[in-house]
Amino acid sequence: MILENARLGDRVVDLRIENGVITEIGSLGGGDLDLEGRWLSPGLWDHHVHFTQWALHSQRVDLSTATSAAHAAALVGQAIAAGASGLVIGGGFRDSLWADAPSLAALDAVSAEAPVVLVSQDLHAAWLNSAALAVYGHHGHATGLLTEDDAFRVTGALGAFPVETMDAWARAAAADAARRGVVGIVDLEMAWNLGDWTRRVAAGHDLLRVQFGVYTNDLDRAIDEGLHTGQRIDDLLSFGHFKVLTDGSLNTRTAYTHDDYPDGGHGVLTVPTDELVPLMRKASAAGILPTVHAIGDHANTLALDAFAAVGTPGRIEHAQLLSPSDYPRFAELGVEASVQPEHAMDDRDVADRLWAGRTGSTYAFRSLLDAGATLVFGSDAPVTPLDPWIGIAAAVTRARDGREPWHPEQRISNVEALAASTRTTIAVGQRADLIATDLDPLTTTGDALRTMPVAVTLLGGRITHDGR
Repeated sequence: MILENARLGDRVVDLRIENGVITEIGSLGGGDLDLEGRWLSPGLWDHHVHFTQWALHSQRVDLSTATSAAHAAALVGQAIAAGASGLVIGGGFRDSLWADAPSLAALDAVSAEAPVVLVSQDLHAAWLNSAALAVYGHHGHATGLLTEDDAFRVTGALGAFPVETMDAWARAAAADAARRGVVGIVDLEMAWNLGDWTRRVAAGHDLLRVQFGVYTNDLDRAIDEGLHTGQRIDDLLSFGHFKVLTDGSLNTRTAYTHDDYPDGGHGVLTVPTDELVPLMRKASAAGILPTVHAIGDHANTLALDAFAAVGTPGRIEHAQLLSPSDYPRFAELGVEASVQPEHAMDDRDVADRLWAGRTGSTYAFRSLLDAGATLVFGSDAPVTPLDPWIGIAAAVTRARDGREPWHPEQRISNVEALAASTRTTIAVGQRADLIATDLDPLTTTGDALRTMPVAVTLLGGRITHDGR
């Protein structure tokens, strides 16, 4: 296959692709696909996705616009009035800035008999009515608002749809991702993902490369099956990391911090160091690199301490609030910062309230890069959409919705943001995971970067999206 008239910087070239690999770049002629001078870039990766939850998200009542608990309950009531029945699921609420609190009475008022489960945007809380509390084993709960492990167990049970239904939704979500230039994802769904993805690939789900991880409850199984980080299951599927959640989230006030929240709390350390270190040692001894969820500054310090104690590289997921003294430790320890730039735009008002005086070291992308750290970008979908351009724009501009940039000193360049969102380069010998865009991704900024028009996506030289 020959790609013709691809723009690389100030050059327009042709590329020969053989067996999914770029084998020649130059003036070749006789092209099979004419890009007509569009800008060619490496295909995009989303390094943190809960893919089944993302596929389910499209089927739920959208609560992202809810400005209060009463408003959220009203949106559910409207969905029920419009015909929603059986188990009613909503998603995307953020209650940190609400003047009223989620309550059992508010949801019971809109649905006394049908179970209702509302999942927070950060996935760390679930708000249930009395009927749902009875279904999921929490009868008699005072408020209906579950957090952390209790919430995770409920949201995990929400995926109990027929396999054929779930896989169809997953296929549609993958097609949407390919339309945005995505060629690969890191799937950190809280499940045994090997079975789901081998089934999907065997059934023809061929639009994305997938690297999947495991959690503590599946670590022994992964070791017993001989899985190790970087292992390829087939051309599209590979094994990634062992994930441990050591604290909560900002929105639920459970991220573990040095300083207190306005209510006097410090969040929750869900896996203390004396438990974390043995788990990381066990995984790394089997060739499985750890990736540690840490959002609060204290949780991040302890996670870095654990990496130092074990002597293994790996990743920290989120790294939202950091102590400046920890910036250089990422590079020193070989720990990548797996971050979600759009969270900064979603969280700016919450952080200004809950982490007042400390927001200069939140989402500190510039500081981390200057300290030598490696950034990898993700969406944490369904927390934010599975669309890397949104995260790239957030990292480059630190702004959204016409507002002034939030801590603009932490902005990074287009080049740096794209590097954090890709895994290949355009060179002979590289995989032909490529995208062609109608705008130059290295000079475009603002809303135009968020909505970057992707004309073509290729996975190993195979077209997965053609929007020319």
